[in-house]
Amino acid sequence: MIKAAVVGVNHIGQIHCQAYQQNQNVELVAICDLNQALVESVGKDLGVKTYDSLPVMLEKEEIDVISIATGGVENGSHHFEPAMMAIRAGKDVLVEKPLSNQLTEATEMIQYAKEKKVRLACNLNHRFVPVAYKGKEWINNGELGTPLFMNMKLTIGNPNESTPWIHLRALHPHSVDVMRYFCGDVRRVQAFMTRAPGRSVWSTASINLEFESGAVGHLMGSYDMYNGHPIEYCEVGGNKGRFVIDNVFETITMYPHGSEEIKGVRNSILTGMDGFNDTFKNRINHFIQQIKEGVSPEEVEGSGKDALAAQQVIEAAIRSHEENGAVIEIEKVK
Repeated sequence: MIKAAVVGVNHIGQIHCQAYQQNQNVELVAICDLNQALVESVGKDLGVKTYDSLPVMLEKEEIDVISIATGGVENGSHHFEPAMMAIRAGKDVLVEKPLSNQLTEATEMIQYAKEKKVRLACNLNHRFVPVAYKGKEWINNGELGTPLFMNMKLTIGNPNESTPWIHLRALHPHSVDVMRYFCGDVRRVQAFMTRAPGRSVWSTASINLEFESGAVGHLMGSYDMYNGHPIEYCEVGGNKGRFVIDNVFETITMYPHGSEEIKGVRNSILTGMDGFNDTFKNRINHFIQQIKEGVSPEEVEGSGKDALAAQQVIEAAIRSHEENGAVIEIEKVK
């Protein structure tokens, strides 16, 4: 039985807790939050031990894996310290996205996890869905041919005005990771951004990408959309066909070149996911399975290294916008 703990138990942290408790291979042994009233309330509901100090929890509890679901500036500034504590204690760690809102911190976390030989993963949950697996399968078995282009859109309604770059750093680790999942490492980035009326943040962005493979891509992102609409669209095209994924997990449709027939797979046929929150469960279950199987830290899917690579693309997009649409080269994560 793998023993898990969660640090940070606001909304997202509670989803992590529920996913662990629903996994038959996991025992959720403890939760931790600096907000004592919150952690005690959540702990009572879940029936688990509570702490308002991570060092104390690490000292008193036997734990194998820890989720870091704290927040902070751009949803990532409070990840570094608890993640480093957990790594120092030799625990496998799953960090919410972004790994950090600072590249220097994200890099240090990855290097430290490598030094301590622990698994460091990130909750890049949009790729951990059956329709994405199916798309990857079609690419790997050659049905798409050579990937040539990719169009990605991720849009939600979020009024947050905390920093100019909240939209880029908090949301698009997901979209960039999905693009990298299908088309590989990114070589060059160019970006243009705008603000919706009344906004101070760069709330809508158009980002062009060139992949190491030579394929090209485009990402449209926005914090200015209505939350009742589908949030995500993904299209990958090759010289033998193209596929389209609708709304993260709902459907995938394959359009083979030179054929009147199309192939479509709906979520209900694949796994019967009940909604978006099941993407968290899928991601956490996948990490637990990799831990059970003894997968090496270097082979973890949706790893800290993957998260850093996505964050590098985001920082390049920010720099491109600041430099009037300049094309920015990406330094490959080593």
